[in-house]
Amino acid sequence: MSTKIFCDIADIKIIQKFTKKKIVKGFTTNPSLIRKTGAKDYLGYCKSILKACKNKPVSFEVFADDYIEMKKQALLINKQGKNIYVKIPVCNSKGVFSGKIIKFLSNNKVKLNITAVYTAAQTKKILKVIKKNSDVIISIFIGRASDAGKNPLPELIESIKLAKNFKKVKILWASVREPYNYLQAKKTGCHIITVPPSIIEKIENFGKSYNQLTLETVRTFLIDSKKSKFKI
Repeated sequence: MSTKIFCDIADIKIIQKFTKKKIVKGFTTNPSLIRKTGAKDYLGYCKSILKACKNKPVSFEVFADDYIEMKKQALLINKQGKNIYVKIPVCNSKGVFSGKIIKFLSNNKVKLNITAVYTAAQTKKILKVIKKNSDVIISIFIGRASDAGKNPLPELIESIKLAKNFKKVKILWASVREPYNYLQAKKTGCHIITVPPSIIEKIENFGKSYNQLTLETVRTFLIDSKKSKFKI
């Protein structure tokens, strides 16, 4: 099974560039990425992204913190296009599991991306509330877990095993830190990895030999020392 690469970005110009790349199979966004663009109208900005990316899946996240508002935002986001996955955090800011809204949206055939997941136990809870044929992505934050000194791979591998009984459930490797994560994701059988543009470009350049890397590194040091006119 091949691991699909999604691009994690909200900048429309970059989306326009990366949607043309065959290696990129979809896009993920979140409120923080959209805020970085300077956007003031959240839904309006999502619509602009959809104009730039019409044929690949795009995830847009709700930012409400209670069931009623989450439901309202999720249904409104879902209406904007057939290629949309509505992102729902696995719990709200008070730590309450988002099972009720996940179940409602699953029952109403809304494609979902459940985000901020860290453990297989959370994956199990999600799988218990969705319909068997639901189209769901479960985003596991591998990089952030690693940043906290955790080993997230057992949680990822167990989540992949749990999802095997659900044909349309995909496990996504989120918060990528380096290009090698893509090879790790492939090795574990992870369905999707969402990657920042700069790392996608590095993945495209895979294949250099150790000798090439050594020469490039040494030459870079030499060029920089000459530019700086260093003397000893």
